[in-house]
Amino acid sequence: MTVPASTANLGSGFDTLAVALALHDVVEITRTDAAPRTARVEVTGSGAGEVPVDESHLVVRVLHATMDRLGVPPPALRLRCTNAVPHARGLGSSAAAIVAGVAAGYRLAGLDVRAEPVRAEALRLAASYEGHADNVAAALFGGLIVAWNVENRYRSVRLEPHSELAPVVFIPGVESATHTMRGLLPETVPHSDAVFAAGRTALAVHALTTEPELLLEATEDRLHQEYRGPAMPETLELVHRLRNNGVPAVVSGAGPTVFALPRGGELPDSSVVGDFEVRRLDVDRTGVRVDRMS
Repeated sequence: MTVPASTANLGSGFDTLAVALALHDVVEITRTDAAPRTARVEVTGSGAGEVPVDESHLVVRVLHATMDRLGVPPPALRLRCTNAVPHARGLGSSAAAIVAGVAAGYRLAGLDVRAEPVRAEALRLAASYEGHADNVAAALFGGLIVAWNVENRYRSVRLEPHSELAPVVFIPGVESATHTMRGLLPETVPHSDAVFAAGRTALAVHALTTEPELLLEATEDRLHQEYRGPAMPETLELVHRLRNNGVPAVVSGAGPTVFALPRGGELPDSSVVGDFEVRRLDVDRTGVRVDRMS
């Protein structure tokens, strides 16, 4: 199984917009003869030596909860996780793990997580673990996601991103915690900022699907990035430097990674970038892929 990274918000689209990225975690799952509900997990790549390797691993916890919801007893399992999505960097690592657990749970129950009408319930289940639907919907379905919530029932639509989008991510060495970053946000914002955000979010949908030339204006934000700046000053400084050089750039999710969509993939002089790892990625247009389970 492969699950893509994702970047959320994309400027003012807070908890609403997300794009799947072609950077993937790979999870291999095999049934074993051990006691039911037990699991042995091997982790390489991001998180190795840091995350649990038993039933408390996030993928296993979500897998078990998914099968319990479906009324199917979870078997004993061995998981081999090869993680390319960096943890705690604003690139949807927790969403990828959650989607892996949900997709695996459905497959072990004999269901396709992306088939109708299963996909809607799978999204709600994944979003209930994440607390919002944008990243998990991108990991599930790929492409550009518009997500919303109706009385705690998470929903999304998938749109096809423009073929000329050329994503670049700038990954710092430091980590961040989403719950900490959310704690920096004010409970209310000025009405003028809310109007600004509504207009820019609508424009972002158009720019990302139809007219990328508008991305610099479309990715402007007054809702969250500046409030989080004191916790990640280097990140916000890079966003400002890139934007001052004409590059549409935003904080990726809760940060500290910076996400940019330079025209034609061209970046300014390297001195603008500073001490960040630069990675050019394609848009993932497929979402989670479950090839087989043994």
